[in-house]
Amino acid sequence: MPTTATSPQALPYAGVRVVEFTHMVMGPTCGLLLGDLGAEVIKVEPIEGDATRRLLGSGAGFFPTFNRNKKSIALDLKSPDGVEAARKLIATADIVSENFKPGTMQKLGLDYATLSKVDPRLIYVSHKGFLPGPYDHRTALDEVVQMMGGLAYMTGRPGDPLRAGTSVNDIMGGMFGAIGAMAALRQRELTGKGCEVQSALFENNVFLVAQHMMQFAATGKAAAPMPSRISAWGIYDVFSVKDDAQIFLAVVSDKQWAIFCQALSLQDLQADERLRSNNDRVLAREWLMPVLRERLAAYSAAELSSVFEKNELPFAPITKPQELFDDPHLNATGGLAPVRMNDGSQSKVPLMPLTIGGERPGIRLQPPLKGEHTRALLREVGYSEAQVEAMLAAGATAVN
Repeated sequence: MPTTATSPQALPYAGVRVVEFTHMVMGPTCGLLLGDLGAEVIKVEPIEGDATRRLLGSGAGFFPTFNRNKKSIALDLKSPDGVEAARKLIATADIVSENFKPGTMQKLGLDYATLSKVDPRLIYVSHKGFLPGPYDHRTALDEVVQMMGGLAYMTGRPGDPLRAGTSVNDIMGGMFGAIGAMAALRQRELTGKGCEVQSALFENNVFLVAQHMMQFAATGKAAAPMPSRISAWGIYDVFSVKDDAQIFLAVVSDKQWAIFCQALSLQDLQADERLRSNNDRVLAREWLMPVLRERLAAYSAAELSSVFEKNELPFAPITKPQELFDDPHLNATGGLAPVRMNDGSQSKVPLMPLTIGGERPGIRLQPPLKGEHTRALLREVGYSEAQVEAMLAAGATAVN
């Protein structure tokens, strides 16, 4: 059983310092991943604190989800003193990460072109809506690029485009930013020079739908939205069963078809020549699925789960996100860790979905309070206690 790593020295990016100017999901995800892998990540927040500390509704969980394993310093980047403190902090960094609107960091003198003149070894990660090109002036959101990038079309029913049920492009855009930072660190080892890394929501979304683009390239036929697609497998669907429950069941090979029929006493279907191969069953779905739905409706979801698990057939209960807190597998394998919420209460949060040497990289630092590390970080980069107090009094910085 994997355990949760607790020693920073055991993590691959221990000793790497990241200074991030990020908000919402995309940029913070990049820092989250680097922090989970051992980097020291310093989050530069505005004086009032990151806006996701105050979001309601679907954004209420953003801050505790994407800001663990980070330190916080609050700086007013509209003031010369705040910008100067940011520059001194950057001077100690290996990586700078940002996801402000295009041009914002340049106005502050904190863009890659400016900073790399001072430190050619600096790695600079920019998370944007679009990579440089005709669209780069547009304001992008996850939902915007899902609509223009084919994902909403593929997710919804025909004529009813629908965004995916989570911030897929924001999260994956941050992941690609982190991957780019990792590649840049390796390149710096080889060349001695840093570089700028760019990651973008739109291009990430296009990467996600590439399989549907290439389906068209290979077949000449446009991919149908997922709810109305022609499945590649005969049985690959959600079934309504006893007590108004639902369960996803899949039978994706001829061997699995034989096991499925034997396990559920469907020998008459197994003997039917019209259903001999998977492709036969795909072509027979119009009449086969109603038969299966009628027969399987007599079972409970638990009964079908037991049969499918025993026979190593693919299945899945239809689970709501909040039910995952009690998932036996996640809890047994250390996939959920205690985390401090915005109001100071405690919950559990999913860790990165990987192990390193059999260990899950865990939480070394809880999501920071606003400006929790302001004093210590300013002193570290050369400010005296009197200077820190003067900056606090002037509103150029803040503590929790």
